[in-house]
Amino acid sequence: MEIYETQSEIAKRKNWLLSLIVIVLVTFGTLILLQGIALAMMPTLFNITLEEIMSLMTGNYDVPNGRMAMLFVQGIGSGLGFWVAAWIITRFIEKADLHWEIQRTRFNVQNFILALGITFGAMLFNGLLVYWNAQLTLPESMSGIENWMKEMETQLMDLTKFLTDFQSIPELLTGILVIGVFAGVGEEMFFRGMLQPKMKQYTNSAHWGIWLTAIIFSAIHVQFYGFLPRVFLGALFGYLYLYSGSLLYPILAHIFNNALTVIVIYMSNQGMIDFDIESSDSVSYPAAMLGLLVLMVGFFYFKKINQPKDGELD
Repeated sequence: MEIYETQSEIAKRKNWLLSLIVIVLVTFGTLILLQGIALAMMPTLFNITLEEIMSLMTGNYDVPNGRMAMLFVQGIGSGLGFWVAAWIITRFIEKADLHWEIQRTRFNVQNFILALGITFGAMLFNGLLVYWNAQLTLPESMSGIENWMKEMETQLMDLTKFLTDFQSIPELLTGILVIGVFAGVGEEMFFRGMLQPKMKQYTNSAHWGIWLTAIIFSAIHVQFYGFLPRVFLGALFGYLYLYSGSLLYPILAHIFNNALTVIVIYMSNQGMIDFDIESSDSVSYPAAMLGLLVLMVGFFYFKKINQPKDGELD
């Protein structure tokens, strides 16, 4: 039941390659432009010198106000960037209508609670996928690629640890805003709102559309040892949209997933709970199986109570 209604020539199925090229160019252009603007504003907003900015960009995070500055760049250049790219493509290039007046009518408290329950179950089950993905070992002939992947993973983990090492409540709230809200809204507007219906149109299959979009969603994060869990989450958000016909559910589920993760990390850093963001060498099978059960039962009821009604767009 996704909604992406357009009569634009470039959006038609026969022009899929040209349409994808335009999407890639507009998206990367928008992300680069907004990141550049955010970087240019950093010295004024955070009292950071050019040398300190270059130091942050190269992985030296011992810079005053560095965490807030990097969160600002990520929020503007990534979260907001995906939303702006999706808006430009849908509004000006493909002249698409997502019929928000219909999407809003499909939102209700029962579905919202179910979507959060499904997401929580998925988070528990995802621990097993994280464990499996971490065991990835490439053949000896690809050892160079494997070493590069591990080096990239280490750098991204260092950045993640730095961004989430909140030292105060204002920093925590900023993290929730940037990593939770901005990322949730921006990425869902782009991937599920715009890209997923197009992939469905190109492949003539809702399921192929969901999984191809989820793979692209995961790949663009460039975290090889988190690829499988992120594909799974992307597909989860995709099916929430497919079955409900409202982007509000995947947006809120994405925000819930990211914000809860940020809060758990903060509580761990404060010594309130025992949680290690780097740990992937063990898994709780009972928790994973419980999560899978909650996920399956939740989706069964979510799909059942969201059957298309006569006269609605499909």
